[in-house]
Amino acid sequence: MQIIPVASGKGGVGKSLLSANLAIALGQAGKRVLLVDLDLGASNLHLVIGQMSPKAGIGTFLTGQTQFEDLITPTEYKNVSFIAGDSEVPGLTSLKVSQKNSLIKHFIKADVDYLILDLGAGTHLTILDMFLLSPQGIVVTAPTVTATLNGYLFLKNIVFRMMYNTFKRGSEAYNYLEKLKTDSNTLQRLYIPKLVESLSDIDPKSTQLFKTRMAEFRPRLVLNMIDDPKDADRAQKIRRSCTQYLGLELEHLGVVYRDVMQDRALASRLPVIVYKPQSIIAQAIYRVAEKILQSETLRFDDEYDITQAAENSFMLASEEAADDYQAKLNYVEDLMGTGALTPGELAETIKTQQYEINALRAENLLLKKKLVEASKQGFKV
Repeated sequence: MQIIPVASGKGGVGKSLLSANLAIALGQAGKRVLLVDLDLGASNLHLVIGQMSPKAGIGTFLTGQTQFEDLITPTEYKNVSFIAGDSEVPGLTSLKVSQKNSLIKHFIKADVDYLILDLGAGTHLTILDMFLLSPQGIVVTAPTVTATLNGYLFLKNIVFRMMYNTFKRGSEAYNYLEKLKTDSNTLQRLYIPKLVESLSDIDPKSTQLFKTRMAEFRPRLVLNMIDDPKDADRAQKIRRSCTQYLGLELEHLGVVYRDVMQDRALASRLPVIVYKPQSIIAQAIYRVAEKILQSETLRFDDEYDITQAAENSFMLASEEAADDYQAKLNYVEDLMGTGALTPGELAETIKTQQYEINALRAENLLLKKKLVEASKQGFKV
């Protein structure tokens, strides 16, 4: 079985579109496929494949209402089964360790040729660990600067998650990383290859294991929503940045042009490769599917057990808005240094970041106003 987690650094780049249509394309090729909606908290993959709103899903399984086997439902598409996510279950985006491990163990036992996991956007630990179930996950991004930044940051967090899971607690390498955590500025500017060199001097045995796993790791990239052939160059720039700054080899699966047929297909509650198989977007997905069919199924070494991953994870890009903003700025500096970011793109990035800052300020002002009003009414806050 080849596990294919599909992730993105941010939402709105077509991750679910690719997951659903890729599953159908592989099914049409005679492969047994299980498609799972793991965009927990925002589950809508059933709409993309034209399924009715499910009564049972990941949420009902985690709350003990259903058995895992009962979640797997057939679809009207040949060889494709589906597991819904359940966006209505509170707290589903932050799973307990036992819940995450239970899901992983059931996924690994699935009797299919391909297991496609449509993950949520962002860098929550659950998302990172699900992505690391396979060395062959797919990162979907778009040619806009913000999508590129977030895609890169996702991969950077993945590399650090793998690093932290490889170095056992109490080892010299682990302790070195712990010390680095106290200086976030130095940490965020440190290129992974340079960090690995330092770790090799400190803890050569653990670092060699990490290097082995990095060599086993072969994430794949799909650049979606391009409008112009020049947009395709963005994929090569991402690959170069990953090689230079992360020491990570990224495979390019292909580009997908923006196509109005997708909106029409969604309105018709049909996957686009079913609605219009000859459309530009459908043909691009078929090409991606063909590359996957021809690829060898890879696995991490037997000792890499993601269910034993450390929960006190070393996270480079914090979930805190301020840290995330700083991380984006650091990556902009990386790209400027290589000439991969044009002045126009830099201006676009600054505008986007300014918008996000203004939104945070507005939220803070609203909260302060509510606190003042509450205090005037005699409430304790």
